[in-house]
Amino acid sequence: MMRRLSPSQMSGAGLGIAAISYVAVDYMRYVSPWGHSRLQPVLWSVLVLAVVTRVPFYKHWSKELRAAIPFLASIFFLLGALLFEALCVRSVTAVLGLDWHRDTSPLPDTGQWFLLALNESLPETIVEILRAHIIGLHHFLMLFVMLGFSVVFDSVKAPGLGLGARYIFTMGLGRLLRAITFVSTILPSARPWCASARFNNVPSHPHRWAQKYYVPYAKDPSAIRQLLHWDAAYADPGNYIGDYRADWGPMSFLSDFLRPSYSEGSSWFALLKKAGGGCNDLLYSGHMLVAVLTAMAWTEAYGGFSSALIWLLVAHSAQREIRERHHYSVDCVVAIYVGILLWKMTGFIWSNKRKSKQTVRLEKIQNGLIHAAKDSDMETVRRLVEEMEVSLGEEKQSGVVSKRAMTVFACATVITTLGIVVLALTLTSDG
Repeated sequence: MMRRLSPSQMSGAGLGIAAISYVAVDYMRYVSPWGHSRLQPVLWSVLVLAVVTRVPFYKHWSKELRAAIPFLASIFFLLGALLFEALCVRSVTAVLGLDWHRDTSPLPDTGQWFLLALNESLPETIVEILRAHIIGLHHFLMLFVMLGFSVVFDSVKAPGLGLGARYIFTMGLGRLLRAITFVSTILPSARPWCASARFNNVPSHPHRWAQKYYVPYAKDPSAIRQLLHWDAAYADPGNYIGDYRADWGPMSFLSDFLRPSYSEGSSWFALLKKAGGGCNDLLYSGHMLVAVLTAMAWTEAYGGFSSALIWLLVAHSAQREIRERHHYSVDCVVAIYVGILLWKMTGFIWSNKRKSKQTVRLEKIQNGLIHAAKDSDMETVRRLVEEMEVSLGEEKQSGVVSKRAMTVFACATVITTLGIVVLALTLTSDG
Protein backbone atom coordinates (compact mmCIF):
# COMPACT_ATOMS: atom_id res chain seq x y z
CA MET A 1 0.00 0.00 0.00
CA MET A 2 1.18 3.53 -0.71
CA ARG A 3 1.80 5.66 2.37
CA ARG A 4 -0.16 8.90 2.37
CA LEU A 5 1.92 12.04 2.84
CA SER A 6 1.05 14.42 5.65
CA PRO A 7 0.38 18.12 4.87
CA SER A 8 3.80 19.09 6.31
CA GLN A 9 5.54 16.48 4.17
CA MET A 10 3.67 17.69 1.10
CA SER A 11 4.66 21.31 1.79
CA GLY A 12 8.24 20.20 2.33
CA ALA A 13 8.22 18.33 -0.97
CA GLY A 14 6.74 21.43 -2.58
CA LEU A 15 9.65 23.52 -1.33
CA GLY A 16 12.14 21.14 -2.91
CA ILE A 17 10.22 21.08 -6.18
CA ALA A 18 9.99 24.88 -6.20
CA ALA A 19 13.76 25.17 -5.68
CA ILE A 20 14.57 22.73 -8.46
CA SER A 21 12.07 24.43 -10.78
CA TYR A 22 13.59 27.86 -10.12
CA VAL A 23 17.12 26.71 -10.99
CA ALA A 24 15.94 24.72 -14.03
CA VAL A 25 13.79 27.53 -15.46
CA ASP A 26 16.53 30.12 -14.97
CA TYR A 27 19.05 27.88 -16.77
CA MET A 28 16.73 27.81 -19.78
CA ARG A 29 18.08 31.26 -20.70
CA TYR A 30 21.07 29.39 -22.19
CA VAL A 31 19.28 26.48 -23.87
CA SER A 32 15.96 28.09 -24.83
CA PRO A 33 15.70 31.88 -24.44
CA TRP A 34 12.16 31.78 -25.88
CA GLY A 35 10.98 29.30 -23.24
CA HIS A 36 12.83 31.16 -20.47
CA SER A 37 11.20 34.50 -21.32
CA ARG A 38 7.77 32.91 -20.93
CA LEU A 39 8.25 30.45 -18.09
CA GLN A 40 10.20 32.65 -15.70
CA PRO A 41 7.44 35.30 -15.22
CA VAL A 42 4.94 32.49 -14.67
CA LEU A 43 7.13 30.83 -12.05
CA TRP A 44 7.77 34.11 -10.23
CA SER A 45 4.06 34.92 -10.25
CA VAL A 46 3.14 31.50 -8.87
CA LEU A 47 5.72 31.77 -6.08
CA VAL A 48 4.65 35.28 -5.06
CA LEU A 49 0.94 34.43 -5.16
CA ALA A 50 1.53 31.28 -3.13
CA VAL A 51 3.25 33.28 -0.40
CA VAL A 52 0.75 36.16 -0.41
CA THR A 53 -2.25 33.83 -0.15
CA ARG A 54 -0.69 32.04 2.82
CA VAL A 55 0.32 35.16 4.77
CA PRO A 56 -3.18 35.85 6.24
CA PHE A 57 -3.22 32.34 7.75
CA TYR A 58 0.26 32.52 9.27
CA LYS A 59 0.09 31.95 13.05
CA HIS A 60 3.57 32.91 14.23
CA TRP A 61 3.71 36.68 13.78
CA SER A 62 4.52 37.13 17.49
CA LYS A 63 7.72 35.13 16.95
CA GLU A 64 8.51 37.17 13.86
CA LEU A 65 8.04 40.36 15.86
CA ARG A 66 10.57 39.21 18.48
CA ALA A 67 13.03 38.37 15.69
CA ALA A 68 12.57 41.69 13.84
CA ILE A 69 15.19 43.65 15.81
CA PRO A 70 17.95 41.01 15.40
CA PHE A 71 17.05 40.84 11.70
CA LEU A 72 17.43 44.60 11.18
CA ALA A 73 20.60 44.68 13.27
CA SER A 74 22.04 41.89 11.11
CA ILE A 75 21.30 43.87 7.96
CA PHE A 76 23.16 46.93 9.28
CA PHE A 77 26.08 44.72 10.34
CA LEU A 78 26.24 43.14 6.86
CA LEU A 79 26.16 46.56 5.17
CA GLY A 80 29.05 47.72 7.37
CA ALA A 81 31.02 44.57 6.57
CA LEU A 82 30.41 45.02 2.83
CA LEU A 83 31.57 48.65 3.03
CA PHE A 84 34.79 47.59 4.77
CA GLU A 85 35.27 44.82 2.21
CA ALA A 86 34.84 47.26 -0.69
CA LEU A 87 37.50 49.55 0.83
CA CYS A 88 39.88 46.59 1.14
CA VAL A 89 39.16 45.36 -2.41
CA ARG A 90 40.03 48.70 -3.98
CA SER A 91 43.06 49.15 -1.72
CA VAL A 92 44.73 45.80 -2.47
CA THR A 93 44.08 46.28 -6.19
CA ALA A 94 45.57 49.76 -6.29
CA VAL A 95 48.47 49.57 -3.84
CA LEU A 96 50.97 47.90 -6.20
CA GLY A 97 49.86 49.66 -9.38
CA LEU A 98 48.82 48.33 -12.78
CA ASP A 99 52.37 47.47 -13.84
CA TRP A 100 52.57 44.85 -11.09
CA HIS A 101 49.27 43.29 -12.20
CA ARG A 102 50.47 43.10 -15.81
CA ASP A 103 53.87 41.61 -14.99
CA THR A 104 53.05 39.19 -12.17
CA SER A 105 52.22 35.62 -13.17
CA PRO A 106 49.33 33.70 -11.56
CA LEU A 107 50.14 31.27 -8.79
CA PRO A 108 50.40 27.56 -9.64
CA ASP A 109 47.09 25.89 -8.84
CA THR A 110 46.87 22.09 -8.73
CA GLY A 111 43.08 22.27 -8.75
CA GLN A 112 43.15 23.99 -12.15
CA TRP A 113 45.57 21.36 -13.45
CA PHE A 114 43.30 18.57 -12.18
CA LEU A 115 40.23 19.99 -13.94
CA LEU A 116 42.17 20.38 -17.21
CA ALA A 117 43.26 16.75 -16.91
CA LEU A 118 39.65 15.67 -16.36
CA ASN A 119 38.65 17.47 -19.55
CA GLU A 120 40.95 15.09 -21.44
CA SER A 121 39.69 11.90 -19.77
CA LEU A 122 35.96 12.42 -19.14
CA PRO A 123 33.24 12.10 -21.82
CA GLU A 124 32.47 15.33 -23.62
CA THR A 125 28.90 15.38 -22.28
CA ILE A 126 30.08 15.36 -18.66
CA VAL A 127 32.67 18.04 -19.38
CA GLU A 128 29.96 20.24 -20.90
CA ILE A 129 27.82 19.75 -17.79
CA LEU A 130 30.75 20.80 -15.61
CA ARG A 131 31.26 23.88 -17.77
CA ALA A 132 27.57 24.85 -17.79
CA HIS A 133 26.46 27.99 -15.93
CA ILE A 134 23.82 26.13 -13.97
CA ILE A 135 23.91 28.21 -10.80
CA GLY A 136 25.34 31.53 -9.70
CA LEU A 137 25.45 33.85 -6.71
CA HIS A 138 21.93 35.22 -7.17
CA HIS A 139 20.55 31.67 -7.39
CA PHE A 140 21.89 30.78 -3.95
CA LEU A 141 20.46 33.98 -2.52
CA MET A 142 17.07 33.21 -4.06
CA LEU A 143 17.15 29.65 -2.72
CA PHE A 144 17.61 31.01 0.79
CA VAL A 145 14.79 33.51 0.27
CA MET A 146 12.53 30.62 -0.73
CA LEU A 147 13.63 28.76 2.39
CA GLY A 148 12.88 31.75 4.60
CA PHE A 149 9.43 32.36 3.12
CA SER A 150 8.55 28.67 3.46
CA VAL A 151 7.70 29.30 7.14
CA VAL A 152 4.24 30.38 5.94
CA PHE A 153 3.75 26.82 4.63
CA ASP A 154 5.11 25.25 7.87
CA SER A 155 7.95 23.69 5.89
CA VAL A 156 10.46 25.44 8.17
CA LYS A 157 10.08 26.29 11.84
CA ALA A 158 9.25 29.89 12.64
CA PRO A 159 10.46 32.58 12.85
CA GLY A 160 11.61 33.17 9.30
CA LEU A 161 13.16 36.49 10.34
CA GLY A 162 15.17 34.62 12.96
CA LEU A 163 16.58 32.32 10.29
CA GLY A 164 17.21 35.35 8.09
CA ALA A 165 18.99 37.17 10.93
CA ARG A 166 21.31 34.23 11.42
CA TYR A 167 22.04 33.95 7.69
CA ILE A 168 22.70 37.67 7.23
CA PHE A 169 24.80 38.01 10.39
CA THR A 170 26.87 34.94 9.49
CA MET A 171 27.42 36.30 5.99
CA GLY A 172 28.48 39.68 7.40
CA LEU A 173 30.91 37.99 9.77
CA GLY A 174 32.27 35.89 6.93
CA ARG A 175 32.76 38.90 4.68
CA LEU A 176 34.51 40.79 7.48
CA LEU A 177 36.91 37.89 8.11
CA ARG A 178 37.43 37.54 4.36
CA ALA A 179 38.45 41.19 4.00
CA ILE A 180 40.88 40.91 6.90
CA THR A 181 42.34 37.78 5.29
CA PHE A 182 42.95 39.04 1.74
CA VAL A 183 44.15 42.48 2.81
CA SER A 184 46.84 40.84 4.96
CA THR A 185 48.75 39.34 2.02
CA ILE A 186 48.30 40.53 -1.58
CA LEU A 187 48.00 37.64 -4.02
CA PRO A 188 48.13 37.94 -7.84
CA SER A 189 44.97 37.33 -9.82
CA ALA A 190 44.37 34.13 -11.76
CA ARG A 191 43.33 36.50 -14.57
CA PRO A 192 46.36 38.81 -15.19
CA TRP A 193 44.46 41.09 -17.63
CA CYS A 194 41.67 41.86 -15.16
CA ALA A 195 43.16 44.94 -13.47
CA SER A 196 44.03 46.70 -16.74
CA ALA A 197 40.52 46.09 -18.07
CA ARG A 198 38.55 47.10 -14.97
CA PHE A 199 40.85 49.53 -13.15
CA ASN A 200 42.49 51.41 -16.02
CA ASN A 201 42.52 54.64 -13.97
CA VAL A 202 44.61 53.16 -11.16
CA PRO A 203 48.20 54.51 -11.23
CA SER A 204 50.76 52.28 -12.94
CA HIS A 205 53.38 52.85 -10.25
CA PRO A 206 53.21 51.38 -6.72
CA HIS A 207 52.04 53.24 -3.63
CA ARG A 208 54.83 55.04 -1.74
CA TRP A 209 54.78 52.34 0.97
CA ALA A 210 55.30 49.65 -1.67
CA GLN A 211 58.04 51.78 -3.25
CA LYS A 212 59.88 51.80 0.06
CA TYR A 213 59.12 48.43 1.65
CA TYR A 214 58.48 46.09 -1.29
CA VAL A 215 60.00 47.16 -4.61
CA PRO A 216 63.72 47.21 -3.57
CA TYR A 217 63.45 43.66 -2.21
CA ALA A 218 60.91 42.09 -4.57
CA LYS A 219 63.28 40.22 -6.93
CA ASP A 220 66.65 40.19 -5.21
CA PRO A 221 67.26 37.26 -2.80
CA SER A 222 70.40 38.89 -1.39
CA ALA A 223 68.45 42.07 -0.66
CA ILE A 224 65.85 40.03 1.21
CA ARG A 225 68.63 38.31 3.20
CA GLN A 226 70.00 41.72 4.18
CA LEU A 227 66.49 42.88 5.06
CA LEU A 228 66.12 39.93 7.43
CA HIS A 229 69.55 40.60 8.91
CA TRP A 230 68.94 44.30 9.59
CA ASP A 231 65.18 44.05 10.17
CA ALA A 232 64.89 47.52 8.65
CA ALA A 233 64.22 48.95 5.20
CA TYR A 234 67.81 49.86 4.34
CA ALA A 235 67.60 50.34 0.54
CA ASP A 236 67.32 53.84 -0.90
CA PRO A 237 64.04 53.96 -2.90
CA GLY A 238 65.04 57.21 -4.61
CA ASN A 239 62.51 59.93 -5.22
CA TYR A 240 58.95 58.83 -4.50
CA ILE A 241 56.42 59.07 -7.30
CA GLY A 242 53.49 60.94 -5.83
CA ASP A 243 49.74 60.28 -6.18
CA TYR A 244 46.76 62.51 -6.82
CA ARG A 245 45.04 63.60 -3.59
CA ALA A 246 41.26 63.81 -3.82
CA ASP A 247 39.32 66.39 -1.82
CA TRP A 248 36.65 64.30 -0.05
CA GLY A 249 36.29 66.49 3.03
CA PRO A 250 36.41 64.44 6.25
CA MET A 251 36.93 61.27 4.17
CA SER A 252 40.00 62.59 2.35
CA PHE A 253 42.22 60.23 4.34
CA LEU A 254 40.79 57.39 2.21
CA SER A 255 42.55 58.85 -0.83
CA ASP A 256 45.82 57.35 0.42
CA PHE A 257 44.30 53.86 0.42
CA LEU A 258 42.06 54.02 -2.65
CA ARG A 259 44.50 55.92 -4.92
CA PRO A 260 41.91 57.66 -7.14
CA SER A 261 42.81 59.40 -10.37
CA TYR A 262 41.74 62.94 -11.19
CA SER A 263 38.91 61.70 -13.44
CA GLU A 264 37.37 59.45 -10.77
CA GLY A 265 38.10 61.43 -7.61
CA SER A 266 34.81 63.28 -7.18
CA SER A 267 33.27 60.82 -4.70
CA TRP A 268 34.85 58.11 -2.56
CA PHE A 269 31.59 56.14 -2.43
CA ALA A 270 31.20 56.16 -6.22
CA LEU A 271 34.75 54.88 -6.43
CA LEU A 272 33.92 51.95 -4.17
CA LYS A 273 30.91 50.97 -6.26
CA LYS A 274 33.29 50.33 -9.17
CA ALA A 275 35.42 47.94 -7.12
CA GLY A 276 33.14 44.95 -7.63
CA GLY A 277 34.94 41.71 -6.93
CA GLY A 278 38.37 43.25 -7.37
CA CYS A 279 41.17 41.89 -9.53
CA ASN A 280 43.49 40.29 -7.01
CA ASP A 281 42.97 36.83 -5.68
CA LEU A 282 40.72 37.49 -2.70
CA LEU A 283 41.19 34.65 -0.24
CA TYR A 284 38.61 33.23 0.44
CA SER A 285 35.83 33.16 -2.18
CA GLY A 286 32.81 35.32 -1.35
CA HIS A 287 30.67 33.46 -3.89
CA MET A 288 31.42 30.14 -2.24
CA LEU A 289 30.73 31.56 1.21
CA VAL A 290 27.20 32.51 0.10
CA ALA A 291 26.72 29.09 -1.49
CA VAL A 292 27.85 27.20 1.61
CA LEU A 293 25.74 29.30 3.98
CA THR A 294 22.68 28.64 1.81
CA ALA A 295 23.39 24.92 1.81
CA MET A 296 23.94 24.88 5.58
CA ALA A 297 20.73 26.80 6.23
CA TRP A 298 18.77 24.52 3.92
CA THR A 299 20.23 21.36 5.48
CA GLU A 300 19.57 22.43 9.07
CA ALA A 301 16.18 24.07 8.60
CA TYR A 302 14.67 21.71 6.04
CA GLY A 303 16.83 18.72 5.06
CA GLY A 304 15.64 16.14 2.57
CA PHE A 305 16.66 15.29 -0.98
CA SER A 306 16.79 18.93 -2.08
CA SER A 307 19.50 19.62 0.51
CA ALA A 308 21.69 16.98 -1.11
CA LEU A 309 20.98 18.57 -4.48
CA ILE A 310 22.00 22.01 -3.21
CA TRP A 311 25.30 20.61 -1.93
CA LEU A 312 25.87 19.15 -5.41
CA LEU A 313 25.25 22.61 -6.83
CA VAL A 314 27.76 24.02 -4.32
CA ALA A 315 30.36 21.52 -5.58
CA HIS A 316 29.51 22.40 -9.20
CA SER A 317 29.84 26.11 -8.46
CA ALA A 318 33.21 25.54 -6.75
CA GLN A 319 34.75 23.68 -9.67
CA ARG A 320 33.44 26.32 -12.06
CA GLU A 321 35.00 29.12 -9.99
CA ILE A 322 38.32 27.28 -10.32
CA ARG A 323 37.79 26.26 -13.95
CA GLU A 324 37.02 29.81 -15.07
CA ARG A 325 39.86 31.21 -12.94
CA HIS A 326 37.74 33.50 -10.82
CA HIS A 327 39.50 31.96 -7.81
CA TYR A 328 42.29 29.58 -6.93
CA SER A 329 41.38 26.19 -5.47
CA VAL A 330 42.47 27.27 -1.99
CA ASP A 331 39.89 30.07 -2.03
CA CYS A 332 37.03 27.63 -2.58
CA VAL A 333 38.32 25.03 -0.11
CA VAL A 334 38.77 27.61 2.66
CA ALA A 335 35.36 29.18 1.95
CA ILE A 336 33.67 25.79 2.36
CA TYR A 337 35.04 24.97 5.81
CA VAL A 338 34.89 28.58 7.02
CA GLY A 339 31.23 28.78 5.97
CA ILE A 340 30.41 25.53 7.77
CA LEU A 341 32.22 26.58 10.96
CA LEU A 342 30.68 30.06 11.00
CA TRP A 343 27.18 28.65 10.54
CA LYS A 344 27.68 26.24 13.43
CA MET A 345 29.07 29.04 15.58
CA THR A 346 26.11 31.40 15.07
CA GLY A 347 23.39 28.90 15.98
CA PHE A 348 22.37 30.97 19.01
CA ILE A 349 20.81 33.64 16.77
CA TRP A 350 17.96 31.53 15.43
CA SER A 351 15.40 32.49 18.05
CA ASN A 352 12.99 29.59 17.55
CA LYS A 353 15.17 27.62 19.95
CA ARG A 354 14.77 30.16 22.75
CA LYS A 355 11.86 30.18 25.13
CA SER A 356 9.87 33.32 25.78
CA LYS A 357 9.75 34.86 29.27
CA GLN A 358 6.08 33.91 29.53
CA THR A 359 6.87 30.25 28.78
CA VAL A 360 9.68 30.16 31.34
CA ARG A 361 7.39 31.71 33.95
CA LEU A 362 4.63 29.16 33.32
CA GLU A 363 7.14 26.30 33.48
CA LYS A 364 8.32 27.50 36.90
CA ILE A 365 4.71 27.64 38.14
CA GLN A 366 4.09 24.15 36.78
CA ASN A 367 7.15 22.74 38.55
CA GLY A 368 6.03 24.46 41.77
CA LEU A 369 2.57 22.91 41.45
CA ILE A 370 4.06 19.44 41.03
CA HIS A 371 6.19 19.79 44.18
CA ALA A 372 3.35 21.34 46.20
CA ALA A 373 0.98 18.54 45.18
CA LYS A 374 3.51 15.90 46.27
CA ASP A 375 3.86 17.64 49.65
CA SER A 376 0.05 18.11 49.98
CA ASP A 377 0.65 21.83 50.48
CA MET A 378 -2.77 23.13 49.44
CA GLU A 379 -1.98 26.73 50.38
CA THR A 380 0.96 26.77 47.95
CA VAL A 381 -1.17 25.06 45.29
CA ARG A 382 -3.85 27.74 45.66
CA ARG A 383 -1.28 30.54 45.44
CA LEU A 384 0.38 29.06 42.33
CA VAL A 385 -2.97 28.54 40.63
CA GLU A 386 -3.76 32.22 41.19
CA GLU A 387 -0.38 33.18 39.72
CA MET A 388 -1.07 31.01 36.68
CA GLU A 389 -4.46 32.63 36.17
CA VAL A 390 -2.89 36.07 36.37
CA SER A 391 -0.13 35.04 33.96
CA LEU A 392 -2.58 33.57 31.45
CA GLY A 393 -4.71 36.70 31.72
CA GLU A 394 -1.70 38.89 30.94
CA GLU A 395 -0.82 36.69 27.99
CA LYS A 396 -4.37 36.89 26.65
CA GLN A 397 -4.44 40.67 27.05
CA SER A 398 -1.08 41.08 25.33
CA GLY A 399 -2.37 38.86 22.53
CA VAL A 400 -5.37 41.13 22.02
CA VAL A 401 -3.15 44.19 21.91
CA SER A 402 -0.71 42.56 19.53
CA LYS A 403 -3.44 41.55 17.09
CA ARG A 404 -4.23 45.21 16.48
CA ALA A 405 -0.67 45.92 15.44
CA MET A 406 0.16 42.52 13.95
CA THR A 407 -1.59 43.18 10.63
CA VAL A 408 0.46 46.32 10.09
CA PHE A 409 3.62 44.49 11.11
CA ALA A 410 2.83 41.56 8.79
CA CYS A 411 2.25 43.83 5.79
CA ALA A 412 5.39 45.86 6.52
CA THR A 413 7.46 42.70 6.94
CA VAL A 414 6.32 41.14 3.68
CA ILE A 415 6.74 44.35 1.65
CA THR A 416 10.13 45.18 3.17
CA THR A 417 11.45 41.65 2.76
CA LEU A 418 10.32 41.46 -0.86
CA GLY A 419 11.99 44.82 -1.46
CA ILE A 420 15.25 43.54 0.00
CA VAL A 421 14.97 40.43 -2.17
CA VAL A 422 14.48 42.45 -5.36
CA LEU A 423 17.39 44.75 -4.46
CA ALA A 424 19.70 41.84 -3.63
CA LEU A 425 18.89 39.94 -6.82
CA THR A 426 19.29 43.09 -8.92
CA LEU A 427 22.71 43.91 -7.48
CA THR A 428 23.98 40.31 -7.83
CA SER A 429 22.41 39.35 -11.16
CA ASP A 430 25.80 39.59 -12.90
CA GLY A 431 27.57 37.56 -10.21
